[in-house]
Amino acid sequence: MALCSINPATEEILGEFTELSSDEIEQKLAQAQATFEAWRETSFEHRAALMKQAATALRDQKTDLARTMTLEVGKTLAAAEAEVEKCAVTCDYYADNAATFLAPEHIETDASESYVRFDPIGIVLAVMPWNFPFWQVFRFAAPALMAGNVGVLKHASNVQQSAAAIEQVFLDAGFPQGAFLNLAITSPKVEAIIKDPRVKAVTLTGSEYAGSQVAKTAGEAIKKTVLELGGSDPFIVLADADIDQAAASAVSARLQANAGQSCIAAKRFIVEASVAEQFTAKLQSEVEQLTVGDPLAADTAVGPLSSEQTLTDVQKQVDDSVTQGATLLCGGKRVGSKGYFYTPAVLGNVKKGMPVYDEEVFGPVLPVIVVKDAAEAVAVANDCNYGLGATIFSADLKAAQALAAQVESGAVFINNQVKSDARLPFGGVKQSGYGRELSHYGIKEFVNIKTVWVK
Repeated sequence: MALCSINPATEEILGEFTELSSDEIEQKLAQAQATFEAWRETSFEHRAALMKQAATALRDQKTDLARTMTLEVGKTLAAAEAEVEKCAVTCDYYADNAATFLAPEHIETDASESYVRFDPIGIVLAVMPWNFPFWQVFRFAAPALMAGNVGVLKHASNVQQSAAAIEQVFLDAGFPQGAFLNLAITSPKVEAIIKDPRVKAVTLTGSEYAGSQVAKTAGEAIKKTVLELGGSDPFIVLADADIDQAAASAVSARLQANAGQSCIAAKRFIVEASVAEQFTAKLQSEVEQLTVGDPLAADTAVGPLSSEQTLTDVQKQVDDSVTQGATLLCGGKRVGSKGYFYTPAVLGNVKKGMPVYDEEVFGPVLPVIVVKDAAEAVAVANDCNYGLGATIFSADLKAAQALAAQVESGAVFINNQVKSDARLPFGGVKQSGYGRELSHYGIKEFVNIKTVWVK
């Protein structure tokens, strides 16, 4: 079976990749295991030197790597270049900090000496999505490799050029063959890999269904998983907020440099009634100024959606919401004769029961939900199966922080959009998954936290 990469801006086939056979998968897993036996014994200093070289390789090839991403998934070239740089920063971060994060922790007990050490566990399988084809991988790979593990990647079928490029970055940096391997496979072959005794853990970013299937298989095999799944992040605007700032941030938070196809994009705009009209007007004005078009063009703000199916799904969610009484204030139409382009839509009069209220919308749609006060804003924010991120805009920072404690999510950003940062833990609650990536929390997800007691 071939894995196919299609340019969503032109619908042209970029490349086809032959799926690995069972024998080829076995060879790669054997190579990864053999590499792990040596890699686990290397020093943090050695790993850090190579990780620094990976950061350099990313920066040296930034334009070419970004162009690969743009052609495969349709994100703007500027956004793709920023993604490459973010990966490089994360490589530097773990190169600089992994030894400190994983240093033995001495704890006083009745022993002569007792401490906790953090040992690598082996092969970690990463099942990753297409929307941030480099960032999703590096935020797993940098800490995993610095901890002494090795990684194998099952990337999305439509970003195999990116997947191959990532593997090459690690080779260019001097990592041994087998420290990071791309597996060109489709989803049906994942189950057997999870069950393989050499694979010790799985990390997945993707849909609820994909997460549940991976968790089920890993659970049956008693293996650790970290899941980062969907999100329908609330963006709360309180009456005392700076409306101009909130509206500008709302547009950026929704589109996430990827036409809104992001788990942590703001997807529900919850606004106090006294400022709802002002905020909605400003939001509409901001959205109507956006240029939709060729993601390689410097002036493009919104590129295409990833596929015909994604566009169809988003269009249906908008149309069904309008049928149920939502008001389409702007956008919401397919444009162009080629490619999966869709004009960003702002919707008013959004109520519970509408798709844009109840469901995750994976595209450039901005539904405005009006509430009477802050308490109702939090109630609406929590009226959701997801809990990845949330934003609160308010001039009263103490009040906003008190509300943040009540919001059911893995992160709350006050007066700014939600974003991942290597220095901070990233992950969700409820149907958005469990476990954490990044920070010192993320690197400790895939180590053996081992107690040593000496008398």
